[in-house]
Amino acid sequence: VLIDKETDNLIICDHGNRRVVRWSRRSGTTQGEILINNIQCVGVAMDDQRYVYVSDVGKHEVRRYQLSEKNGTLVAGGNGQGGGLSQLNWPRYLFVDRQQNVYVSDNNNHRVMKWNKG
Repeated sequence: VLIDKETDNLIICDHGNRRVVRWSRRSGTTQGEILINNIQCVGVAMDDQRYVYVSDVGKHEVRRYQLSEKNGTLVAGGNGQGGGLSQLNWPRYLFVDRQQNVYVSDNNNHRVMKWNKG
């Protein structure tokens, strides 16, 4: 879960329903908006430019999304499940620094991986 500080919305990885949703904290609504479907998300982060980063444990990758995007851009992993330097095995939690470097807790490899921007 994260809070979009600009809009005061919650961005939530709804792992059990295979989606990422946005909930307004201001509107009092009881229904969220689906941002991304068909994803085994666990971790979510947002950078200073409001890109959303999501870890997908099914595809062993991390993607970056603009809030209106459905497919995103691959930023980490994406080379199948494994322990190589370009692979992940159950990526979970994420952190993005001010330079848009992405840190991923690579759960089943027992390591933290850093991917530099670009």
